[in-house]
Amino acid sequence: MERRRQLAATIEPFDSFWEGPDDVEKGYRSFYLFYQDNYQRFFPAKKDAQILCISCGPGYGVALLKDKGYTNALGIDSFDDKIAWAHKHQLNCRKAYAFDYLEDVADEFYDLIWIEQEINHLTRQEILDFLDLCRRKLKRGGRLLTFVLNGANPITGAEALAQNFDHFNTFTEYTLRQVLGHTGFKDLEVFDLNLYVFYKNPFNYVAMAAAGLLSLTFRACFMLYGKKNKLFGKKIAATGVRS
Repeated sequence: MERRRQLAATIEPFDSFWEGPDDVEKGYRSFYLFYQDNYQRFFPAKKDAQILCISCGPGYGVALLKDKGYTNALGIDSFDDKIAWAHKHQLNCRKAYAFDYLEDVADEFYDLIWIEQEINHLTRQEILDFLDLCRRKLKRGGRLLTFVLNGANPITGAEALAQNFDHFNTFTEYTLRQVLGHTGFKDLEVFDLNLYVFYKNPFNYVAMAAAGLLSLTFRACFMLYGKKNKLFGKKIAATGVRS
């Protein structure tokens, strides 16, 4: 099976998952906690909702959805070895290329499309094309979940762009709202991704406090320059519904 649409990122292509730890098995627990803390409140109320996890990797998101009782969640990823891990855990995942798969699915089909890989692996035009494609595949009122590298963070913003050859851009809260609104999403919510979700570890609270203090400091500094940025996490996420 060959990719029909060739994307700019070739070393770490967008439609595979690159966020996981080297110890893939360990990631089933850590990403369970991370996803649950950050995303669960946006999951559909209906347990039979049609859900697509794009760039699912070993199926970390699908595993959470399955554990929460969702019966129609599917993960897709373009790497065979990652799908093999998902199958070891009896997760509903298959090999597919994101653009190609969405183009083959009927319009207005999904209740939730959850993008597990940051869209910074796409060029600006690819991002616009991809979000428009996602919107068309969502049911009326269907929800999109996505996340990006936060360019507003003075410590990690520039490094996040430079540290990966296949990172083509960064976002801020404003530009993430801008691109989602432009591609037909409404009821937008943009939020910092909480990295400190290991609540049984005392160091978790130290790191959380330090990050909070840094965020307040950054916000005060930005205000001195007339900027209204409020989100300074390493990564920010967004959700919106099909208008």
